[in-house]
Amino acid sequence: MKKLSHAVVTGAGTGIGAAVSQLLVKHNIPVTLMGRRKEVLDSTADKLGQPELVQTIVCDVSCEKNVHRAFSLAADAEGFGTVDVLVNNAGIAPSAPFDKLTFEDWNAVIEVNLHGVFHCTQAVLPGMRGKKFGRIINIASTAAQRGYAYVSAYCAAKHGVLGLSRALALETAQQGITVNAVCPGFTDTSIVRSSVASIQQKTGRSEAEVLAEFTRVNPQGRLVLPEEVANVVLWLCAEESSAITGQAISVSGGEVM
Repeated sequence: MKKLSHAVVTGAGTGIGAAVSQLLVKHNIPVTLMGRRKEVLDSTADKLGQPELVQTIVCDVSCEKNVHRAFSLAADAEGFGTVDVLVNNAGIAPSAPFDKLTFEDWNAVIEVNLHGVFHCTQAVLPGMRGKKFGRIINIASTAAQRGYAYVSAYCAAKHGVLGLSRALALETAQQGITVNAVCPGFTDTSIVRSSVASIQQKTGRSEAEVLAEFTRVNPQGRLVLPEEVANVVLWLCAEESSAITGQAISVSGGEVM
């Protein structure tokens, strides 16, 4: 693999973001962990065990000024420098029937899941163009490839992320930059576990019954593991993956083909 000088992972404190960060550090890639909760980021960084390769920066990806400040700090840190890899992973996924969805809730999902990708990508793209190398990896979802009931805002945002990925892949195709969307199915993360708990509370069903609804759509009959998503991200980082751009790579046990 080409020696990468710096990767930024948003939403890096837990779940897929933490798994991606762990795998990148394991391959000696300096990583900036970004997220909204400092204590969670610091805890994850401590578990990675290589402080010379890891820094944490609090960042709300929905705020343009906050993003530009955070990415400036990340690039200026000793031992890091210009960002080679951006993993846009930060996201929220509240659920509600569409007719009960407030505009405030809708807008919050779009701000984080779609506008956040826009802000972070704009922050790193000039540097990537200058180096004629970059990897922009957007953690979308199978919700970017199909619809799901009760998460209309999330589906709309993730469809937007996929469209952005495809458009930007064409704009950067001759600049040494690839842009791809990784689309996990239901993954064993705190977001899914919180959704399970919420449905249990609302319906009185058991955890096993609710989990069965989540795993039913996966032909393998299980939740995807964060580490499986991280492995796809690592592969996309490689110079040998230079011909892979503008793709929606489904990590879903065959749910989306």
